[in-house]
Amino acid sequence: MITEQLWDRFKKYYIEFPSLGLALDASRMNFGDDFFASIEPRLQKAFADMAALEKGAIANPDEKRMVGHYWLRKPDFSPTPAIRQQIEETVKAVKTFAKEIHRGTVKAAKGRFKNLLLIGIGGSALGPQFVSNALSNPAKDKMALFFFDNTDPDGMDKVLAELGNSLDRTLCVVISKSGGTQETRNGMLEAQAAYERVGLEFAKHAVAITGVGSELDKLAVEKNWLRRFEMWNWVGGRTSETSAVGLLPAALQGVKIDELLAGARACDEVTRATDVAANPAAQLAALWYYIGKGKGEKDMVVLPYKDRLLLFSRYLQQLIMESIGKEKDLDGNIVNQGLAVYGNKGSTDQHAYIQQLRDGLNNFFVTFIEVLRDRAEGSMRVDPKVNVTSGDYLEGFYLGTRRALFASGRESITLTIKEVSPFNVGVLIALFERAVGLYASLININAYHQPGVEAGKIAAQSAIDLQGQILDFLTGKTGEALTVEQIATGAGSQDFETVFKIIEHLAANPDRNVIKTPGANAFAATYAVGQTSGLPVPGASGSVGAP
Repeated sequence: MITEQLWDRFKKYYIEFPSLGLALDASRMNFGDDFFASIEPRLQKAFADMAALEKGAIANPDEKRMVGHYWLRKPDFSPTPAIRQQIEETVKAVKTFAKEIHRGTVKAAKGRFKNLLLIGIGGSALGPQFVSNALSNPAKDKMALFFFDNTDPDGMDKVLAELGNSLDRTLCVVISKSGGTQETRNGMLEAQAAYERVGLEFAKHAVAITGVGSELDKLAVEKNWLRRFEMWNWVGGRTSETSAVGLLPAALQGVKIDELLAGARACDEVTRATDVAANPAAQLAALWYYIGKGKGEKDMVVLPYKDRLLLFSRYLQQLIMESIGKEKDLDGNIVNQGLAVYGNKGSTDQHAYIQQLRDGLNNFFVTFIEVLRDRAEGSMRVDPKVNVTSGDYLEGFYLGTRRALFASGRESITLTIKEVSPFNVGVLIALFERAVGLYASLININAYHQPGVEAGKIAAQSAIDLQGQILDFLTGKTGEALTVEQIATGAGSQDFETVFKIIEHLAANPDRNVIKTPGANAFAATYAVGQTSGLPVPGASGSVGAP
């Protein structure tokens, strides 16, 4: 396509949204000029579905739930006065508690809190991590944030080592809607043990964000934790960043949460428009439909040209893939829908997988995120002869990559923002939340449940239960060396492969006191519980909770 034609197409499909400080460029997507007109009827249905959702319709039919994350930034839109009051009171409580912590009204064991350890997983961690990384200013942050976002003991040890001897000034926020998420519970127990090892009372350092009446809520009441903040069943974890889940850690860090909410609210206002040309979320949803033929046939590579947006692709992975990746549509048909998301940051990716993006499989499209402002202050000239800064080079690499990909038949969308600020981060969060909801309507799926996640938890629970049976059996045969087949049979299981994986894991951890004796090959090895045990192993089964 010659330069003049590209310029004409750019002028037609580059649209600015001044109230959001956002621009969307769809010119490097190869749809025909009749595309938006052809998809208009589907989009109008999506707009109607979204309007019903915002009015309190049951938008998650499988779980019989309303979907209310849009109300979080505009409580006036809440379907009942009670919900509006809950939202307003929670935001007020978040601000009040953050001020109490910052002023030292609520103190740690040895003075003011200076660190925050957030314990959560999935939406309870990804959103706060993204916002924290995007908006952090170490010279001005009121608290430093740390995360337990997995049930990996070594990962938790690493975080505790980073905290060092400052646990006595570390606030711990535990986030679980159900209060039974096993990864979060494990992290809480590990944290509690760490506090107690240095003579600290965990309850005096702990805050809960959970559903009223959950097991976590009951524990926080019983042990007199510092505070409890409510999570509601009409807010999903992956859309919870503008609830207490995201607002509390952000406020404690020192982020201006009113500006974050204002950005999300402004984006919600714009993306309610039923004129596609005036609605950037509708354009994104339509472009996803075009590029993947309504079936997710191409992956989305997210390339933000800004270090602060490094974690945005991880955040979007859950938001999009957990929402869109569904086996069945709303009519019960098997559709196996999805939209795979991956990415890192520019220009780092130009030294990683851009080579394949340009010359390899054409099974993707790119979403570039361009940030116009380089830094708060002026920049030095890294090449004075041509008056170029480091930021100029970053912009040049974005422009060059975009051009090189397009020349090779690779399509892309560009979102442009002026700077990474609380307002703009709020805009980006709300923009993709709305795009996901509209796209889900276009392909007729439920974006607000996660049966695949539940299936994984059920399967994990069966493995944990089987481990308990294995340990009970081996303990009854203390000192006796047995093969995998013998152990499986004795534990009442025919799942030899899972037994093999479990017993290998146990044998690799000395504190479990399962001793392996190698054989002629991997499956001739024997295993035995020793005469004494580092940890009690009978009845070692646990439970894998709901999200």
